[in-house]
Amino acid sequence: MQLTACSYYKNSIIINGCDSISKNKRDSSPHKQASKASNCSPVHRAYQRTEIGKIQEKFSTTAATTQDAQTPAANGVVAQMDQDKETEKKTSNSMRIETAELVNGDLESADQVEDHLSPEHRDRTDGESHAENEDSEKATETVQKVEEGSLEHKVSKLNSVTNEQKLYKIASELLHTEKAYVARLNLLDQVFCTKMTEEANKGTFPLDVVKNIFSNISSIHAFHSQFLLPGLEKRMGEWTSTPRIGDILQKLTPFLKMYAEYVKNFDKAMELLKQWTDRSPQFKAIIQEIQSQEICGNLTLQHHMLEPVQRVPRYEMLLKDYLKKLPQDDPDRSDAEKSLEIISTAATHSNSAIRKSENLKKLMEIYEMLGEEEDIVNPSNEFIKEGHILKLAARNTSAMERYLFLFNNMLLYCVPKFSLGGPKYTVRTRIGIDGMKVLETSNEDYPHTFQVSGKERTLELQASSEQDKEGWIKAFQETIEIFQQKNESFKSALKDVEVSVSELGKRAPRWIRDNEVTMCMKCKEPFNAITRRRHHCRACGYVVCWKCSDNKVQLEYDNNKVNKVCRDCYCILTGEGVTEGKKKGILEIEAAQITDSSIMCGFLQHLAEKGKIWQRVWCVIPEKECLVLYLYGAPQDVKALCTIPLLGYNVEDSPRQTEPPSSFRLSQSKSVHSFAAETEELKQRWLKVIRVAVTGEMPARPETNEKLKDTGA
Repeated sequence: MQLTACSYYKNSIIINGCDSISKNKRDSSPHKQASKASNCSPVHRAYQRTEIGKIQEKFSTTAATTQDAQTPAANGVVAQMDQDKETEKKTSNSMRIETAELVNGDLESADQVEDHLSPEHRDRTDGESHAENEDSEKATETVQKVEEGSLEHKVSKLNSVTNEQKLYKIASELLHTEKAYVARLNLLDQVFCTKMTEEANKGTFPLDVVKNIFSNISSIHAFHSQFLLPGLEKRMGEWTSTPRIGDILQKLTPFLKMYAEYVKNFDKAMELLKQWTDRSPQFKAIIQEIQSQEICGNLTLQHHMLEPVQRVPRYEMLLKDYLKKLPQDDPDRSDAEKSLEIISTAATHSNSAIRKSENLKKLMEIYEMLGEEEDIVNPSNEFIKEGHILKLAARNTSAMERYLFLFNNMLLYCVPKFSLGGPKYTVRTRIGIDGMKVLETSNEDYPHTFQVSGKERTLELQASSEQDKEGWIKAFQETIEIFQQKNESFKSALKDVEVSVSELGKRAPRWIRDNEVTMCMKCKEPFNAITRRRHHCRACGYVVCWKCSDNKVQLEYDNNKVNKVCRDCYCILTGEGVTEGKKKGILEIEAAQITDSSIMCGFLQHLAEKGKIWQRVWCVIPEKECLVLYLYGAPQDVKALCTIPLLGYNVEDSPRQTEPPSSFRLSQSKSVHSFAAETEELKQRWLKVIRVAVTGEMPARPETNEKLKDTGA
């Protein structure tokens, strides 16, 4: 019994040791990955059962041999029984270890067990073990090759299925977005354009205005609703048998060239829309009525008109994605590539318009944030930067929260409104970029400060950090520099045309922008959308009407091609009918000539005597003629709309019920002119100058508002 106990204890140590060694070796065995990869293979499982049978047979032979060698000759029956039990335990434990390791996929575990066997047994089984290991490795390699080939086939098949699904998804997205786009075109064509045309036919406003705003939107709508959309719907219905879209697009994409006309007219359409919304209450009412309907989705007409500009680049993006997923040998590739080439050409015309539209979207957001502040949504305005800032008051050095909107031509200094809905900010002051200066300042109590000084007001501001301050100063300096460069180029171009008459026709002029004038720069007649449209003289670059550009002459800089020129350039270039210059009347003084040397200038709303519509005008009190107020339609106009001799006029600064806030009046006998400033502060600056001028004295330039008003306002 003592021998049996010792044998059991010894076997336990061997078993535990083998288990530990097997676990450690299983983790680092070089065959581990191959064993795991083959674990699920039926071929490999059959091979494992064969190997297990061989091992069991081997250990049965080993057990019998060991028993014959270790049985004592003279210890009797009891000793023989103990030896038999000990041998059976060793053999049984060894078989369990070997079988368990093989089942777990570790083919090297048998070598671990053999380390505990006798040297004689190891010698007899070495050759057999090596042969079996070689067979095992060959079988494993065969199984791996079979499974790798099967896996590659499955992956290839899966990729093919996935690619087909992606192509179908792209085609479905094209159809889905096309349906939404046609609905938007229908809104523009059949709702907005139709209703405004009906109203224009009643004589409320010119029909030509509606046509110029909506351009060729009816043709675009007809093309998409009657041709492209039905073609896509039909193809998606038969996708299983005909999985392609390139052939449809290839046939219809040439019609996308009609977008060039719409994109080219887009800026003009936005300008007309803004002008007539301000000018005609009936025009504005119709638009607001349609915008309030559910079909508009709480979006403005300007937002809806951006859709055609953005649609062609959308086609380009989807088609590029489609071609990436399309196999090289696919029959649809040729048509798809041809379609992409045409669409890319059409998209090129839209790129600049898209950038403008993104800027216009931002202007619309600011327009709504400021409670529909006038003249924000204007194609000439370019948004630069916005952000919170602190304003330092001059008297008590307190800091007040303010908000700035920086544009390419002005800075809006705003006060936050604490309200649950509606506008977020109120514009306190507009400061023009022209003449603006920005300086870094130092303040012991308030770090990160800088000063912005303009013609209208000087502000001392505090940023949230040094980095924020540097960002604002950099934005101001770059904006001022670009503005000055453009302004100098503009003045230089005009100067060159006026002075260097010898170069007229030999050098291409700089064209004056359409939105910088409201009247013909030759005959002084105001432009309108029907009878008097804008044209450019190809010799001097002036904006003139069709009557004043009804002359043609060869221009040397354009390879002596015949071009339209104004009558003055025609006379100079041909030498025919040159007339002597006559002295300009008081109204014919150009606004640009007197603005730079003015005592006071800026935009005001003006209501003429017996007038019904307020008009935004550029007002100038020249330094040389300080007793006269000039009213222009725009800062570059060459003729004033009217002049008001201020001497003897009465000034009334209290608004009437029918007048907007910050308004005042100039009256003399039966002549009454009403004005409205953007802010009460600006109104007081104008009144300070006008009250001196009406007495016949020469007014001085107004001081900065820091001294005129409580800076904490």
